[in-house]
Amino acid sequence: MNQSKRSSHLPECWAHRGASKEFPENTLAAFEGAIAEGSEAIESDLHCTTDSRILLFHDVSLERTTNGKGLIKDLAWEGGIEHVRTKAEPIQPIPLFEELLTLLMKEGNRTVRFNIDVKPTNDPERLFGLMAIQIRKFPNWETELAPRLILGLWHPAFIIPAQTLLPGLTIHNITPSLSLAQSHFFPHVSGFSVAFPLLVSPAGQEFLKKCRKAGKEVGVWTVNDEAEMCMSARWGVDWVLTDRPVVWRKLREELSTDFDATFARNVSPLFSWSSIRYFSLPLAYWNQVVRKRLVAARGPFQLVPVHEPREGKTHAPTETTPVGL
Repeated sequence: MNQSKRSSHLPECWAHRGASKEFPENTLAAFEGAIAEGSEAIESDLHCTTDSRILLFHDVSLERTTNGKGLIKDLAWEGGIEHVRTKAEPIQPIPLFEELLTLLMKEGNRTVRFNIDVKPTNDPERLFGLMAIQIRKFPNWETELAPRLILGLWHPAFIIPAQTLLPGLTIHNITPSLSLAQSHFFPHVSGFSVAFPLLVSPAGQEFLKKCRKAGKEVGVWTVNDEAEMCMSARWGVDWVLTDRPVVWRKLREELSTDFDATFARNVSPLFSWSSIRYFSLPLAYWNQVVRKRLVAARGPFQLVPVHEPREGKTHAPTETTPVGL
């Protein structure tokens, strides 16, 4: 891993679940706080209720962070989840997707991006169809809103529904696996949100080079350690997704003033060996665990037909081919 050269730019700050260390995660207070503090993007997960409302919430059930109980997919918003409140203070309701869109369209927030973590437990056709209805309610949504919305997909079964139902949105792959990213997502997405440990290896650095050559964005998740933040800057990734946006923005200012001194103060020369998370065997095991969870949630991975023109000719769709684990 070459640490001799600094990046030509410093990564953007993407606030994971909003300013989740200062406010209850995935609430309007957390999103407003992250934007007010200067984050270039905010991130959240979406879930649908039985009465077709879209919630900003991480878990599939309510218990961990709220006074509510049950699976969101089995509950209604009206008369039910609308009355649920966070356990953490300041006590907040669970926000709706349309409330976040309204926040993004306020004067002063028109450059903020929204990274949508599309969990594979969702039904893609239903979720994307409901999202399209809400997005299109806003004037000039094609130019002022849709380009700032990023769909983060874990499973290739979501690619075609996303392209079909939300064609104006950016599509990224949230990946725990570089092999899966390259075999199933590379031709179909404009960027990758990569688990940080994957980029520590030589294979990760080669993937980063491949993405740069193809003009694809690359960011890292979820980075809360100062050394990892500095390494992300050294690699020249496009953004850092973090639970600590205040820390990353402060560190970014220090790097912009004196990159080498700040880097040396935070990163050990033995960084690559500093955590078992960066070793190949733990990464391989984690990769298999996540793959099995994805398959359990949405079925076997399948190759998505490519329709991109190549050398002046239309590329004929290929048959969908199941891929084993």
